[in-house]
Amino acid sequence: MIRFDIKKRDGLARAGAITGDELPDQHMPFPAVFDTEALFPTLAVRGCTNVPLAAPPEFTKAYVPAGVGQPVIVHPALENAAVNGDVVMAANWHTAFTNPRKYVTWLKMLKNITPPDTLWYAPAAALPSTVHILCYSGFSIFDYTGVDLKSTQDVFCTPEGEFPADAQKGGICGCEGCRNGDLKLHNRLALNHEAGLVRYFIGQSKLRELVESRCRMNANHVSIMRHLDTDYEWLEPHTAVARSGVMRVNSAESMQRVEVRRFAERLLARYRPPNATVAVLLPCSAKKPYSLSQSHRRFQMAIAGRAHELIITSPLGLVPRELECVYPAMHYDVPVTGYWDAEECAYISDVVSRYFSVHKYDRVIAHLEGGALKVAEMAAERCGITLEYSSRENPSGDAALARLSQALDRERRVKDDRLHGMLSYQFGCEVDTKGMLLRGHFPELFYTKNNQQVFSIDTGSGLLRPTFDGWNLIPEGYRVTISDFIPEGDVLAPGIENADPAIREGDEVLVMGAKAYATGKAAMSAAEMKGSKRGVAVRVRKIKKL
Repeated sequence: MIRFDIKKRDGLARAGAITGDELPDQHMPFPAVFDTEALFPTLAVRGCTNVPLAAPPEFTKAYVPAGVGQPVIVHPALENAAVNGDVVMAANWHTAFTNPRKYVTWLKMLKNITPPDTLWYAPAAALPSTVHILCYSGFSIFDYTGVDLKSTQDVFCTPEGEFPADAQKGGICGCEGCRNGDLKLHNRLALNHEAGLVRYFIGQSKLRELVESRCRMNANHVSIMRHLDTDYEWLEPHTAVARSGVMRVNSAESMQRVEVRRFAERLLARYRPPNATVAVLLPCSAKKPYSLSQSHRRFQMAIAGRAHELIITSPLGLVPRELECVYPAMHYDVPVTGYWDAEECAYISDVVSRYFSVHKYDRVIAHLEGGALKVAEMAAERCGITLEYSSRENPSGDAALARLSQALDRERRVKDDRLHGMLSYQFGCEVDTKGMLLRGHFPELFYTKNNQQVFSIDTGSGLLRPTFDGWNLIPEGYRVTISDFIPEGDVLAPGIENADPAIREGDEVLVMGAKAYATGKAAMSAAEMKGSKRGVAVRVRKIKKL
């Protein structure tokens, strides 16, 4: 019997380990390529397992067998037949590549009806050039059928595409198969290598970066990625609130990443700015957080706390000073050319104009140049505000800084309350921060009230981590209800009774039970918590027995 343990999530992608008596190695990692005969010995004698994806319901129901073991056949025209812990198979998935729109439509249909703790198998679909997009779509198990067929057709397979067999002699690859002139061995090794590379990138939470680079060689793969990005509402719950490392924004599609759009949506829907009458628009900096850059230190000295500081940046649009350490504001890297294309300007100006339509200021000072200034002017025209200019070139120059300081001569200091802004952004609620004190040194910072710690800042994500006293200040949301037990460590999915729908992987949550409370970080989304029968749901930090 095949068993699996999901250890890492990255969007729809999954990585972990498979165990089973049928396997040559009792503990094998996935995503990976297997010999189908070893993994599913009865599959070869099962009939009607390759019904086309576009087949109508009447035909599909008549021919696809049900209840015949693993893998369980899933099809867009069938009702869900899989249960938690199953391996599911989407037959003929390789044919979906030719129609990216249908690919995504079918994928969403199947994901919506299948339990989240299942493992997905795409027979005959994996090539070195397709593994990245298959894993990005949520598939984890592959076989050698596709590359073996290419070998019989004298096709040389690489992650960049498929080429005539004589390309093997060009020194492109130095694997054992190429050294011995064995095309079949090369194609299998290339597939294994790419699956291993994808597995590594999932482990590093950087699969999106790999997909953006790999898909450039195939227009259909780019289309699949774009179609997935288009449905933000569907993809967002599958995406963690923070990833490890740097988020590299190197392509036009990066502007549509869930993390980028989520930051803007939470900024506009949740974030509450300080009580300020003047806003100053500032350019971003290569160094993160911006406050540590030389230019922003000079900006802050000139402003001297007399205005609310807002940084215009690509791709995030607008970053209030209070959120500069929150993922992804402190974690992105973007190519700097000094030129913002039309798509960037349109997206960023839309975010800025929507912000000023929601949050009103008596004065808005533009201390900008180049593309950022152009975006600010586009936004001002759209939302009907009047900009004041303290700089049109070289904002960090002495003359520009003097004009900025002079423009704020008669303004009062704005209360510096970063915690209030961070809490509203992260938890979507109003919290009274009166009497809270910031202690420590960046990045090890925490907040206290009445000498009791209430919040600390996660140095990796910049998100707030509430203590039990901190949770008492957060009126609602981000709660997980468990059954009648005391957690001995991490909380597993079978123990979850309910979870706030807003919870995403990586969110700070409060676990509530009849016998104990716990604080920790969500290891899966609320939908997965409630739909799964296995796996860690919350990684617990502290437990409080009642």
